[in-house]
Amino acid sequence: MGLKLGDLGSITSAVQAGFIIGTLIFAVTAISDRISPSKIFFFCSILGALFNVSIYVLPQDLLSIIGSRFLTGLMLAGIYPVGMKIAADWYKDELGKAIGYLVGALVLGTAFPNLIRAFGATLDWSVVLISVSLLASFGGLLVLIFITDGPHRQAMVKFNPKAITFIFKPGGFRSAALGYFGHQWELYTFWAFTPIMLARYNFIHTNDLQISLYTFFIIASGSLGCVAGGIWSRKLGSAYVAWMNLLISGICILLFPIIIHLPLFVFLPYMMVWGWTVVGDSAQFSALAAANAPKQMIGSGLTIMNSLGFAVTIVSIYVLSFIINYIAIEYAILILLIGPAFGLFSIYPLRK
Repeated sequence: MGLKLGDLGSITSAVQAGFIIGTLIFAVTAISDRISPSKIFFFCSILGALFNVSIYVLPQDLLSIIGSRFLTGLMLAGIYPVGMKIAADWYKDELGKAIGYLVGALVLGTAFPNLIRAFGATLDWSVVLISVSLLASFGGLLVLIFITDGPHRQAMVKFNPKAITFIFKPGGFRSAALGYFGHQWELYTFWAFTPIMLARYNFIHTNDLQISLYTFFIIASGSLGCVAGGIWSRKLGSAYVAWMNLLISGICILLFPIIIHLPLFVFLPYMMVWGWTVVGDSAQFSALAAANAPKQMIGSGLTIMNSLGFAVTIVSIYVLSFIINYIAIEYAILILLIGPAFGLFSIYPLRK
């Protein structure tokens, strides 16, 4: 396609921007109250798959790709948040654990295209794109057929944009939201640049690692982190689980310039620990925010928190995309340390 490394930031950020706008549209219109969430999930899966594969038929220039990725992100707003609503409709006392499994599935899905690419190293990019789109459509169909409206389904309170004020007022919700922003600063940028970090490892060691396969293992390890986080939160509390994940992922960032020079038997487990902890706290931030928001503002507060959190990812991706033009990735990646440091400081009061 003739794309440059610097275009990675624009393409990835287009998905995030689409998701932000889509989430706000879904919240304002309360469409998941008017239509069965399973049906919304299905239709957004189909449309998202079509927009995703449209790259294959559209002119293969940067503007067309950005447009396609934006529309795909728009449809994701009817999958991830709606999936959480489906979980809430089915689970009440076990909701934290259920969301942990849900986010774990999201992480595994994020990693899966790399696995397809790894097992078909000679495959054209379009084959991977079409395969992933077909799988997304099939997943939406499974939800439509097998998941009905849950027994705890309730109409959401009308979206209230004034909920944004809670982010700036002292209290538990502000701590959870700011901690989530720190988490988001690191998460999607880490995922986007994992292949580049592995390519740099290959260059330093003159290795020939299969980047797609190792990227899959590193990102997919986060699915276990999400599940474990959901289980451990019942005993240790969401704040403690989130704090420890932030701490460990922050240490991983700090050590990267050193460990990238070490043998593979050290480097790979380290990267998988990073992949585990970078997302193992994700569901716990939602749980913390929901627990500390006024009941009439839970839905609106979470929507605004998620939207602003994904806006943070756009900034961090662009910042790192810019820096790696001048500094090697093992040093440029240290910019991600801002996220865990800010998050640790923000949620520390909740540990008490």
